[in-house]
Amino acid sequence: MFYAISGSGARKSKNGALLKSIAREFPDFQIEQDELLWDLPVFQPSLDTSTPPDSAFRWRKKCGEAKAIIISSPEYLHNIPAVLKNGFEWLKSSGELHEKRVLPITFTPHSPRGDYAMNSIVNSLTALKANVVAKFPLYQNELEYDDHYYQFDQVTQEMILTGLQMLNE
Repeated sequence: MFYAISGSGARKSKNGALLKSIAREFPDFQIEQDELLWDLPVFQPSLDTSTPPDSAFRWRKKCGEAKAIIISSPEYLHNIPAVLKNGFEWLKSSGELHEKRVLPITFTPHSPRGDYAMNSIVNSLTALKANVVAKFPLYQNELEYDDHYYQFDQVTQEMILTGLQMLNE
């Protein structure tokens, strides 16, 4: 199972819709998505104990059990949203992303937005010792949306398929 994480600060977001669209387009990869990220309390070292809050325990378990991780994030103030950074903080001491294959995607309104967020994601994943297999910037103005799902042109579809195959190796 691949675990898809929307790094958006909004539960219903374009990044979440992108991940749902990828899961729909590539069902053989068994991509799962949930809302565990938004249930996490703000990370505090005093809470990071052998019995962390239940939401942190479930978050860590889901990340640890996944074969690979797909992260889609917008860019807020030249960075990643606080909710995603908070999720990374909860994984530092427990090590669920250590050597885990990860595919980060920035999904922003248009080019060149997303560059700062991608750098921030990669820096965080490097600190977590994750295995970043590729980095994909995608832009909302280049994809068609039909009420629930994004439609991928052939080039984008092939790029995403290649990334998923790299996660599957």
